[in-house]
Amino acid sequence: MSLFKKPDFRPALVSACRNYSAAKFRSDLVAGIVVGIVALPLAIAFAIASGVSPAEGLITAVIGGFIVSALGGNSVQIGGPTGAFIVIIYGIIQTYGLTGLAIATFMAGCILVLMGLFRLGTIIKFIPYPIVVGFTAGIALTIFSTQMPDLLGLSISEKMPGDFLGKWGVYIRNIGTAQTATIIVSVVSLLIIVLTPKISKKIPGALTAIIVVTAGVALLREQFGLEGIATIGDRFGEMTGSLPHASAIGINMMSVNALLPSAFTIAMLGAIESLLSATVADGRTGDRTNCNTELIGQGVANLTVPLFGGIPVTGAIARTMTNITNGGRTPVAGIIHAIVLLAIFLFAMPLINMVPMACLAAVLVMVSVNMSGWRTISGMIHNPKSDISVLVVTFLLTVIFNLTIAIEIGLLLAMVLFLRRVTENTTIKEYSEQLDAAEDTDLRTHEVLDLKPGVSVYEIDGPFFFGAATKFDEVVRMSLQEAPLVRIIRMRKVPFIDSTGIHNLEILIESSHKEGIHIVLSGVRDNVREVLNHAGVDRLIGSDHICGHISTAVRVANALAVEIRSQKPEAE
Repeated sequence: MSLFKKPDFRPALVSACRNYSAAKFRSDLVAGIVVGIVALPLAIAFAIASGVSPAEGLITAVIGGFIVSALGGNSVQIGGPTGAFIVIIYGIIQTYGLTGLAIATFMAGCILVLMGLFRLGTIIKFIPYPIVVGFTAGIALTIFSTQMPDLLGLSISEKMPGDFLGKWGVYIRNIGTAQTATIIVSVVSLLIIVLTPKISKKIPGALTAIIVVTAGVALLREQFGLEGIATIGDRFGEMTGSLPHASAIGINMMSVNALLPSAFTIAMLGAIESLLSATVADGRTGDRTNCNTELIGQGVANLTVPLFGGIPVTGAIARTMTNITNGGRTPVAGIIHAIVLLAIFLFAMPLINMVPMACLAAVLVMVSVNMSGWRTISGMIHNPKSDISVLVVTFLLTVIFNLTIAIEIGLLLAMVLFLRRVTENTTIKEYSEQLDAAEDTDLRTHEVLDLKPGVSVYEIDGPFFFGAATKFDEVVRMSLQEAPLVRIIRMRKVPFIDSTGIHNLEILIESSHKEGIHIVLSGVRDNVREVLNHAGVDRLIGSDHICGHISTAVRVANALAVEIRSQKPEAE
């Protein structure tokens, strides 16, 4: 992979327009309208849970959704605000305010664009799956916990802590302030969301709940003077559908230094979620996502939305699958979805003001349940313990601390456990009398090589990096055989060697020479030999002591052993 090739930027919209037809437009139109309706309650709910107003959520879905469809590398990807960002957005706003969120989102957009330009789209897929499952489940639990005040109608006068355990402490202390009317609204909303798909899978349960419950609460307020059920208008004031103007973002080095970790987390989370969504979509449509173009499209969207007060954007799996299910096959469906949301924003904001907060809390509770991936987690119980450890640690760190720490430590733990697993699978075999040159090969003719007294063979099976190098050193030092005259190190199964492996090999060669023991290397691959020659190992043992095949190495070692033994009486 080269970082200096021509940018891999080929928007799916360009190729889709080449063979576009009226039939495709009809399918995209239906899918776009349906997805726009489905996205409406989610955009509002995610915005409120993140600490911003519903208007910011809708603006993000409109602008971000349009750009992701227009410039992205997947034909059916639907972009917008998602639940995965709630935790990180809320934390940034609490610490740095809306200005800090705008700066972090803008920097995340820059990172995503650079990742796409440098063709890093495929590398992001190597994030270990247990980490993805762990932080997704952690985010789901955190979202669930943040909805308790609105779900139960709690009246909390004390300052809400930022940590998970602190929040639940406040909830428990204020549980006596729960309102019966709010709880009824929450339960009815949850029942509608759960039962609607059983009646018709084409009707969005969340949207149905919002329409029915909002109408019911408005009627009770108007006819019976019902009070105590907070609505969006009560919480954020009466909002109008006026389009925001673009405004500059004041970025300086102080804010960059403070917000770079958060920006990196937003970028990584956005890249992981969007490419995961694209991969799932490819499995359904048979298309192939241009990952680098997708990252560039996501990056441009995140560069643009903060200029209009929006929040981070990424590909949304649920909305993308809704698009596919309803016939969307080109980016035109995603553009239509953005237009539908824009029309709702311009002409239906007075109605949105009437939506009860308890109903939106119920929507987010169901989102968190579906997002938790509990079926996936239960299916991973029988996976290797190292994978379960990474999942659990990432989950706990996400819940107790924050997503940035969870991803960083989760990646570090995954790498350490992977290296440990590789080290355990790297074996060292020792031979002192005979060995079969054809062992572990497809050759049917076996060549048994006799080793002269004083010749030992150590075969390394696996990469000779720092973990395995230490293991090899221990095996050599703890050998029960008496000190040999010649050590053959067989490296036919060593795919690479790192600096620690070279260092340990050099120490072994030097200490062996001091003890009068010769070292012969056998079966060294070309790439490994190039590294050894560059480090000067060939000069240390002599190029004639680096052999291409074990039979040659045994012949050289046997000759050396005979020569050394023949010289011993003279020396004595």
